[in-house]
Amino acid sequence: MNITSNWNYPTAMRFGVGRLKELASACQELGITKALLVTDPGIADFPMVKNALSANNEGGVPTGLFSRIKPNPTGKNIDDGIEVYRNGGYNGVIGFGGGSALDAAKAIALMAGQTRPLWDFEDVGDNWTRVDPGGIAPVIAIPTTAGTGSEVGRSSVILDEESHRKKIIFHPGMVPKIVIADPETTVGLPAGLTAATGMDALSHCLEAYCAPGYHPMADGIAVEGMRLIHDWLPTAVSDGTNLEARSHMLVAAAMGATAFQKGLGAMHSLAHPIGALYDVHHGVTNAVLMPYVLEFNRSAIELRMVRLAAFIGLDNPSYAAVLDWVLRLRSEFDIPHTLEGLKLDDTRADEIASMAAEDPTAPTNPIPMSAMEMKTVFLKALKGE
Repeated sequence: MNITSNWNYPTAMRFGVGRLKELASACQELGITKALLVTDPGIADFPMVKNALSANNEGGVPTGLFSRIKPNPTGKNIDDGIEVYRNGGYNGVIGFGGGSALDAAKAIALMAGQTRPLWDFEDVGDNWTRVDPGGIAPVIAIPTTAGTGSEVGRSSVILDEESHRKKIIFHPGMVPKIVIADPETTVGLPAGLTAATGMDALSHCLEAYCAPGYHPMADGIAVEGMRLIHDWLPTAVSDGTNLEARSHMLVAAAMGATAFQKGLGAMHSLAHPIGALYDVHHGVTNAVLMPYVLEFNRSAIELRMVRLAAFIGLDNPSYAAVLDWVLRLRSEFDIPHTLEGLKLDDTRADEIASMAAEDPTAPTNPIPMSAMEMKTVFLKALKGE
């Protein structure tokens, strides 16, 4: 596959193999004269990061590096990044990595010119109107995983370590100005992480499609994203060097994050507190929870599942066909069937349920869920019932 394209939905996207070389020109297009590259500590020393830094420097855009972020980025990580940004005299941010790096980069860019604390911009009510839009630094996003789709998102998920809660920080101006989606940057991702991030992309598409409300554009994006995942995720996991599979999965991830403007649901409502309390991988947690949440929502989503199954090419299109597909994927990728398989127990079940019911993703679950229902689903997922 050798497709190259420029898109402007939901933001300007430069998609295609080899397009990472356009980073310096993208900076110049946005008026970035000195950039801070924010990346995952696990890839900070990788050749592709070093090459991006040197190419930018040679291209007339001096670029610094910040990688002190956790897999679930914290408020402290953002504060540290802001200090580096301000002290270094930077005027733009490059997010380079997986969801944690991209979320951290967007949050640092948001806070670059703000006077209020980060938590004042949590996605609750009209908190986003507190942001000074002129203080948001421009962001270029370069995803190296195909999962969160954070490169096209208007928010960041940040852990408040004091309250042990993951909080969604939101403002429309947080969406990166330019995305460089180069499938070559995802080739080094191990099979297990390819599977985990791919299941995260599936959870975004699936929950957005199931969310109540009228949004045909989001629905169409979500189902096409799931078709790409159905057709290409197994290949991307089994043959990580397959650029065609990597390309389609990179697009599917961005489609999932575009579609979930419509809403998410209980997979994410439960995964957020579980990740905050146990520091487990978000994509794996969503994958474990997926069939249990589908079962809870079955009465509200069954007809939609019939249409989805037919579109993505499952035999005997039905709700059962979709559920069986999800279970097959998890088995093929050696993802645990239960939350016990992620080393969880029931000691914090009430706390998780309460946090899940208050999560911003809970209101768009197809069937309304109180803390009691969240606890029921959590316990079923814990024991495999």
